[in-house]
Amino acid sequence: MTNFSLDDFLPYQLAVLSAQISNEFSEIYSENFGLTVPEWRVVVHLYNAGSVSIREIQARVGMDKSKVSRAATRLKKSGHITKETNADDRRLLKLALTTKGHALMKQIIPLANNFEDRLTQRLGTNDEPFRAMLATFLKANI
Repeated sequence: MTNFSLDDFLPYQLAVLSAQISNEFSEIYSENFGLTVPEWRVVVHLYNAGSVSIREIQARVGMDKSKVSRAATRLKKSGHITKETNADDRRLLKLALTTKGHALMKQIIPLANNFEDRLTQRLGTNDEPFRAMLATFLKANI
């Protein structure tokens, strides 16, 4: 039998770490603003990208199209985003933040920055090599 330890398997370690960090941060925006993980990802992507399609969000944030669509529907109902049909292709919807959505992000950003600062402190005094390694992996896989 081949020696294999799941706990030492890098993809497993990255998946577990990602889930732990995501869960920890989601507690903050869920408790404060009632957002789900998919809703957070849609809102923050729209904040950074402006008006984009569901497909573009799906590709960027790594979620199923159905999850993005459901999150967008809830965010539209709550008044945080708008949905507009693309004039060239009626199958495509363009999403954008409303004034209420921008106000929400202005409240979340300080909490996100604080969370990132605390996470960075856990890495120690020099997090730059870690960030460089992450950037290399992300660029290679996008």
